[in-house]
Amino acid sequence: MIHSLLAAVTLLVADGSPAAQPLSEAAHALEAGRVQQARTMIATAVKAGAEGPAVDRLLADLAFASGDFAGALGRYRLLLVSNRLEPKLYESAGVAALKIRDITQAQRLLAKATSFPGASWRAWNARAAAADWQRDWDEADAAYAKAMALAPQRAEVLNNMGWSKLVRGEWREAAALLERAVELDPKAQRVRDNLELAQAAITEALPERRAGESDTDWAARLNDAGVIAGLQGNHKKAIAAFAQAIDARSQWFERAANNLKLAESDR
Repeated sequence: MIHSLLAAVTLLVADGSPAAQPLSEAAHALEAGRVQQARTMIATAVKAGAEGPAVDRLLADLAFASGDFAGALGRYRLLLVSNRLEPKLYESAGVAALKIRDITQAQRLLAKATSFPGASWRAWNARAAAADWQRDWDEADAAYAKAMALAPQRAEVLNNMGWSKLVRGEWREAAALLERAVELDPKAQRVRDNLELAQAAITEALPERRAGESDTDWAARLNDAGVIAGLQGNHKKAIAAFAQAIDARSQWFERAANNLKLAESDR
């Protein structure tokens, strides 16, 4: 996202204006994750008179890096009006939409991002995650395969693939993917938590999803397994079962969520 922006910044401030250094360094700061420093630099540049598409892009990237995904999405969409052939803008906008759970818009933007030659692994990974939300497993698998081909050593992709398998109730496949993700990024707590859940599902013999089983039916069986485990005093199994029932995102959500809360309080 930032590399292509640096060229635009250079063109904008080639006249040696006072905004030159803050703008170019702001782009570098964002790339390095120094968000507060970038914010200060951008404000300095704007105060010195910097304006135009490069500044608008920096502001969009700043909003994204700050966690203001709704604001970032709005800014990226405005930039796309006059930059319809820039895949990185579609990618960033699509990820921002995914972050705020606007799945329909995310899918549209990410499909566009991945339609360009040389689409990044991040774009394919995000497209797969959006497909997971829609339970479109064929689309998810195809997109994850693209992401893995481009970035086979990225723990983020393996983690998302593992979570996708968890959602489907394919515990062993999930565990294998998550184990590889932990090897690549052993400090990532989310990955470790997901692996623990997959391993718990295997060792505690949680119900696996049956072929063709609906979200509702599978969530109901998971919820029942959690209730039984709780009555038997097996709180680890109960928590794992209720957590998976919740993720099935069906009419059992509220019931499973309440059971999870009770199980955790009994630990």
